Amino acid sequence: MWTLSGFSDEISPDFTEQCEAVTALGLKYVEVRSAWDVNILDLTSDQLTRIKDTLAVYGLKVSSIGSPIGKIGIGDPFPPHLERMRHAAEVAHLLDAPYIRIFSFFLPGGDDPAVHRAEVIDRMRALVRVAEEADLILLHENEKEIYGDVPARCLDLVRSVGSPYLRLAWDPANFVQVGVRPFTDGYASLRPHVEYVQIKDARLADGTVVPAGQGDGELAETIRALRHDGFDGFFSLEPHLATGHATGGFSGPALWRTAWQAFTDLLKTEGIEYA
Repeated sequence: MWTLSGFSDEISPDFTEQCEAVTALGLKYVEVRSAWDVNILDLTSDQLTRIKDTLAVYGLKVSSIGSPIGKIGIGDPFPPHLERMRHAAEVAHLLDAPYIRIFSFFLPGGDDPAVHRAEVIDRMRALVRVAEEADLILLHENEKEIYGDVPARCLDLVRSVGSPYLRLAWDPANFVQVGVRPFTDGYASLRPHVEYVQIKDARLADGTVVPAGQGDGELAETIRALRHDGFDGFFSLEPHLATGHATGGFSGPALWRTAWQAFTDLLKTEGIEYA
């Protein structure tokens, strides 16, 4: 039985509307990234309490905090960002989330990633120390234009940091958008470190984001292999079907349902049960 979740802020800025829509589809989890057009790490304590109370009303749990940690330039000051990581851990505990999504820092265009590797690894180790102290798992997402945007550097990150508190969130669309065929080029090497899957597909030709199974993200091959390997984690819908940008995306209720339908159709075709 696989567990579905999703970035509910792509449905509506209003958190109650987010919860209404996902429960109508039968989901029991959400990935919280923003509410009322405010990032999860910038919400006031009162707003966070409101989120916690609303989740309880709808019987929802949080699969992960969709944080922006690591979405700064590698040359930007790090100490304030490390404090933000500590706050992310506090928010995760408040909302009973076991995971926090993170990134591995934007690199200057045209630079050889190897030039920045040592600084990236140092910063990632510092973030992971916070996670270890808080007993939370960090999920590195393979975002475009960061150090860990291709399989080889994602693998380098987890091996170099060497902590069970740093795992990988697999985003097939992001791989496609940097010219990678996700399953063909990355599955075998990254599978031992993959703990979480984000459901987003894209076309190699132009990078356009499309519903699951309609692009070049090799989702069918990936879910077959995950089932064979006994994967038992979260699958989080991140549709980006209306807009997508550096801090998130939006789909609206209808397109979010389209994304849910496309992925659940894939699961049904493969005979995979989900909740």
